[in-house]
Amino acid sequence: MPTNSAAWLSAPYADLTVGDAPYTSASAGELVIRNRVVAVNPLDEVKQSTGGLMYSWLPHPAILGEDVAGEVVEVGPGVTGFAVGDRVIAYAVGMEKNRNHAAEGGFQLFSVVRADLTSRIPDDLSFENAVVLPLAVSTAASALFQAGQLGLRHPTAHPGTHDHNEWVVVWGGSTSVGSNAIQLAVAAGYSVLATASPQNHDRMRALGAQQVVDYRSPSAVREIVSFLKGRRLAGVFAIGTGSAEPSVAIAAALGCKRVTLASPSVSMSTLPRRPRAWFSLARFGAAMASRMGLLQLRCLRHGIRARFVWGSSLMNNEVGPMLWGEFLPRALAEGSYAATPRAEVVGSGLESIQPALDALRRGASATKFVVTL
Repeated sequence: MPTNSAAWLSAPYADLTVGDAPYTSASAGELVIRNRVVAVNPLDEVKQSTGGLMYSWLPHPAILGEDVAGEVVEVGPGVTGFAVGDRVIAYAVGMEKNRNHAAEGGFQLFSVVRADLTSRIPDDLSFENAVVLPLAVSTAASALFQAGQLGLRHPTAHPGTHDHNEWVVVWGGSTSVGSNAIQLAVAAGYSVLATASPQNHDRMRALGAQQVVDYRSPSAVREIVSFLKGRRLAGVFAIGTGSAEPSVAIAAALGCKRVTLASPSVSMSTLPRRPRAWFSLARFGAAMASRMGLLQLRCLRHGIRARFVWGSSLMNNEVGPMLWGEFLPRALAEGSYAATPRAEVVGSGLESIQPALDALRRGASATKFVVTL
């Protein structure tokens, strides 16, 4: 049996420590992957920094990590379409409720993953570039296509058959989630208006956005409303702290009834990484309640449904099989889908994960980092 090791979160707020970990074999519907690369996300940093505020059900010691890429080393009973040696990416869901938290965490050498949240990748796509996809593409797909979110039609092999007269606004297009949302919406036959800083406008257009607006401009909302006036707006996807308010303003001005939120109005990075920070927690809670309360009142006034999205929700509905079993493997094989934005490789070995988390905590410009194993 292979020898496994992991980067453990031994207690709330603790630094990750590298140590031995059990090797768990694949059960029905599962694969075991020998991870070659993992991505470190803000979600991991938030869990480390906020104790039980997020993922309160996760026991300690815990293994964090959602984005993994490597080779299949074991195929569980009943799994078809995968073989030992396949190069794959997977969405590791060990942090979610009712999962085998240790076996399915990403920050280890061998992870158990769900076969239906795994995709083969072509030989010319490196692990380092591909690993940025799983959490981001799952969150984007959940936001766009789930019936309880924007409820858009699903992407197809031939999006050109649609008339592209319906528009989707992606506020925060240069983020990992936003970059995926642009591509998925275009593949589903929608026209996309994205926001991004000017240095990212060309990249937004390369991903398929037909119109790009500088989100930092004081007139950004007015520009978007003016451009879309008279056009059909299917929905607005708000990504990034501070994105909810302008996104709801756009929807209200244009009579759009659906907004999906990927980020709260107040950043959790304002919370100190220590236990019993009661004053900071109270201040954060008050600010969050105030901002979100006012936002929901505006939504009620205009008949807008604004909901938060959780990427792992596609495990339990039709969006997961569509994305992971059909669209993503085909699009990656055809070279019609870009793994973007490319994350910075910050080191090798499980020991490099904690410095990456520290960099995210300090407000690094990158939205995620890559560590090779």
